[in-house]
Amino acid sequence: MDARSSVAPPRTGKTLHRFANPGQFLRTSGKVLPWLFWVGALLTVAGVIWGLFFAPDDWQQGDTVRIMYVHVPFAWLASAGYFSLAACCFVSLVWRHPLADLAAAEIGPVGAGFTAICLATGSLWGKPTWGTWWVWDARLTSVLVLFLLYLGHIALVRAFDDPTRGYRAGAILALVGVINLPIIKFSVDWWNTLHQPASIGLMGAPTIASSMLWPLLFSAFGFTLLFIAITIARTRAAVMERRIRSLLMARASSPGGEEIPL
Repeated sequence: MDARSSVAPPRTGKTLHRFANPGQFLRTSGKVLPWLFWVGALLTVAGVIWGLFFAPDDWQQGDTVRIMYVHVPFAWLASAGYFSLAACCFVSLVWRHPLADLAAAEIGPVGAGFTAICLATGSLWGKPTWGTWWVWDARLTSVLVLFLLYLGHIALVRAFDDPTRGYRAGAILALVGVINLPIIKFSVDWWNTLHQPASIGLMGAPTIASSMLWPLLFSAFGFTLLFIAITIARTRAAVMERRIRSLLMARASSPGGEEIPL
């Protein structure tokens, strides 16, 4: 018999599970977190300054269009953040992985903050463009629903004395809420809305000038890295908090008052 046939093939599932181990996560994330933060900060500053001071103004909206370099990245990340939250919730429900629970719980506040800024900057952009701070436009309303879904998930995961029940309830809400993402994406195509259609899509060339596209991409990529860095930092803190709490409980319940080192 060939000696190679007696060697079991590597199990990809176990390998991926090893990288999702809380200890491995702390070690790996500790190395990449500074790079994510500083590269993201530099790209964000470069993109925003480029867009605010050096990109051309719009022939219709004038300088008002410059808020795009903040609003559009936050709008993209509001939906992308919720998708990542739902993905973590799916992993939690299917594989019962505790790190997925913690990641979902920490994505929620970050995504809610980005969505709130998206709504605020959209109102600031809408006032001079549409003449009003808010309209019940399909795109605006669906993003508001997204913000409420974030808040609902945040509330549910903290509403139970048993954290596991909170994670399960929040996961179910998050997965149900995924139906809102295609509504946000295609609302400008399905309904007659005030919101302008997307200028950048997966199919076809962008309809935005390259002199405005590049600073937008810089700021979008920078904000994305910052979103990831903030989420990782919060998840690291949650993992360490859970470890400390477990050690304190073990010390308190140890027989004879035996101390367990932290």
